Amino acid sequence: MDKISLVVPCYNEQESIKIYYDAMQKTFEEMNKNGLNYQPEYLFVNDGSSDDTLKILKTLNNNDPEHAHFISFSRNFGKEPAMAAGLQKASGKFVAIMDVDLQDPPELLPKMLKYITEEDYECVGCYQSSRKQGKIRAFLSGSFYKVIDKLSEVKLQQNVRDYRLMSRKYVDAVLSLKEYNRFSKGIFSWVGFKTKYIEFPGAERAAGETHWTMSQLIDYSIEGIIDFSDIPLKISTFVGIFSCFLATIGIIFVVFRALFFGGSVSGWPSLVSIILFMGGIQLFCLGIVGKYIGKIYLETKQRPQFIIEESK
Repeated sequence: MDKISLVVPCYNEQESIKIYYDAMQKTFEEMNKNGLNYQPEYLFVNDGSSDDTLKILKTLNNNDPEHAHFISFSRNFGKEPAMAAGLQKASGKFVAIMDVDLQDPPELLPKMLKYITEEDYECVGCYQSSRKQGKIRAFLSGSFYKVIDKLSEVKLQQNVRDYRLMSRKYVDAVLSLKEYNRFSKGIFSWVGFKTKYIEFPGAERAAGETHWTMSQLIDYSIEGIIDFSDIPLKISTFVGIFSCFLATIGIIFVVFRALFFGGSVSGWPSLVSIILFMGGIQLFCLGIVGKYIGKIYLETKQRPQFIIEESK
């Protein structure tokens, strides 16, 4: 009997865990009734939850010690480290990453498995055809995918989810990338291999509320662009060159006017505006450079991505 490891990050998800577990158990029962022979390996990653998430995971492990396992962090490290921890722990022939809120439909798993076992795909990912979100968030989400496709060699499917089923070869390739700053959507695309994307309609959470704020999503998007593109650095360089060019033209004009038409003390408001504008450009470019330097700083520290307090 082959094993499918299910990596499930959890942060304050006490309402969703049991619902997810029951839904997945039903999915595996249906799969095996139809002639397949797979068993689940649940790898719940407790990302420093402050509610009863860990307590529920321990109860689940006591009730089903063969299949239900958990990893508990010493504090909240974020979803990216949680996914990395789950992938490192996974021992199955196939590995899936899923959200515990059931916005990733369990019923898609047999279809994903069929693509890998029968059509030689190494990874099957999912993207939403529609998402139930506000107009501003939808606009920002769409803009992010357009921007990163333009700036990076890595191409991302629009509205792609972390939900995907991967072969062992694919997982090993992902784990070979040891970087501290991780943007998994980009990493999954960067490693290559034959990948299939399937579409599904957006769904509501089974329980609880989302923990992603608008500011966190924007910051996550910026991290993704910086992790997989050096174009912002090139943009800051071209902005600097263009600014120097304009300044040189301005100096020539001022000298020419002073020599042939006499000097003038007028224009102080415009001069101040130009100085402030140029200062803003410099600070903007300095901020871009600083962001990349900060990334290098974190990488050179070689701190672990997460610290495990307990696991079972």
